Amino acid sequence: MIIHKDCYGTILLVWLIGGALLFLILRFIPWAFLAYPLCTIPLFFMGFVMFFFRVPKRLNIEGENVVTSVADGQVCVIEKVYEAEYIKGECMQVSVYMDFFNVHVNYWPISGEVTYHRYHPGKYMLAFLPKASELNEHTSVAIRNIYGDVFFKQIAGTFARRIVCYAKPGSNETKGSQCGIIKFGSRIDMYLPLDADIKVEIGDCVRGSETVIAELKK
Repeated sequence: MIIHKDCYGTILLVWLIGGALLFLILRFIPWAFLAYPLCTIPLFFMGFVMFFFRVPKRLNIEGENVVTSVADGQVCVIEKVYEAEYIKGECMQVSVYMDFFNVHVNYWPISGEVTYHRYHPGKYMLAFLPKASELNEHTSVAIRNIYGDVFFKQIAGTFARRIVCYAKPGSNETKGSQCGIIKFGSRIDMYLPLDADIKVEIGDCVRGSETVIAELKK
């Protein structure tokens, strides 16, 4: 199993705390019938943190006009909105909510040139709330190819307080490669042209880099 490179520190911290708890349990609780069941608690979290920060192998969907999901999760919003930060006009918003059990690696939705990147400090409301898109801590990124721009936001949640983003304006990126990670549950908002052919519905479960969100038109 491959572990995300930006999560080694978090994993080490959890393992140090878990190891210390195991030592204290075995050192100060002499009754095996009580100590051994208690040991399963830190062992569970030590194993879960490895599972949580896994990086699975993913397929790369071909097609320059094909927009794939930035993240794993469930589609929670599909609507026409006015986007004021980058697009500065009406567009289609598709949002994906990630829970604790989803892979939290983020992937580039199309191949192209990164045209915009900005970090926004903010609150830590529940990520699925509508206002979280504007009020929560988030990173805004745009990437462009011959079919147009795809703008998306990595949004922190109540527990997700660390956003990692690799976007560098001017760089050329490949669809399906990693663009970052959000730790411990969060949300992705994707903003697409009004004439984009949306391929998902609210409630659909999607996989980053593999599920087609939309097809762009010239």
